[in-house]
Amino acid sequence: MILFLYGEDTFRSRRYLEQSIKKFKSERDPSGYNVLSLNGKKIESSRLFTEAASAPFLATKRLVIIEDILSSGDKDLLAELLEKIKVGKIFENNVVIFFQSESIGKTKEAKALYAALQKEKFAQEFSPLSFPKLVAWIKKEAEERKIQLSPEAVAYLAENGGDLWLLNGVLDQVRAFSNGAPVGPEEIKPFLNEKLDDNIFSMVEALVTGRRELGIKLLYEQRRLGQEDIQIFNLLLWQFRTLLSIADLVEREPGIPDAVVASKTGLHPFVVKKNGSVIRRYSIGKLRSLYKELEHIDVKTKTGQADPALLLDVFAGKL
Repeated sequence: MILFLYGEDTFRSRRYLEQSIKKFKSERDPSGYNVLSLNGKKIESSRLFTEAASAPFLATKRLVIIEDILSSGDKDLLAELLEKIKVGKIFENNVVIFFQSESIGKTKEAKALYAALQKEKFAQEFSPLSFPKLVAWIKKEAEERKIQLSPEAVAYLAENGGDLWLLNGVLDQVRAFSNGAPVGPEEIKPFLNEKLDDNIFSMVEALVTGRRELGIKLLYEQRRLGQEDIQIFNLLLWQFRTLLSIADLVEREPGIPDAVVASKTGLHPFVVKKNGSVIRRYSIGKLRSLYKELEHIDVKTKTGQADPALLLDVFAGKL
């Protein structure tokens, strides 16, 4: 038996996969001895076919999950797999889930296998939700978390966060901080904006702590996601300003509670708490030095003296 889970909405497909595994264990394999996950991008053909066809242990079937096989560069493996699927017998004694969350390879073998898997009886595509379905999804998730979202808050989330991974994290944070109180758009904004800037925060933390390779990797990740260099720079500048405004207050008033810092700076308590973990580990002198450098970049960018992408690369590379 073959299942094929694919599509742009990897949050729902991943959740469906997890639910399928849970159901299989509950109904067929309480011990969990017969559930196996394989990395399709790296696995050798001999192991893939052996594992997929192996007999179960103290159960009626095995569940084998093969992730991202369509991203594999092994043309021979893909061609052989396609032929075995056409024959239709190799997986008949077990349940095999092909789970695809990454982009599909450009080889003809990958495309042919993709077309064949799409025709399987239990193939399911997870496309991005339409706006009405997204609204319904947000309402359902909020109800399950016992969050009292106002209609305006639901609409705000739907309009600003079509990524379900993002929305899931935001709703978890809102649940933790709302304590059952009604939640409107104003209560949502700090969490949504903070979540959108999570990679920027991680990048800043990496740069401040001297983890240059990670900082550069996160910079490139922002570009891959479609962020313009000038947007990345402005987010970096904002992040350092936030760090410094908190650090300056903490330096002048040692032991000051986060709630007081939030009140005096006008920042959301969650933002203060998150940035405080960086500030308490590293000197304000280092933060000021990095911020001064960013100010020089800001001037050069606005006066057209240099390309923002080059300046960002230089900034990250010499830390």
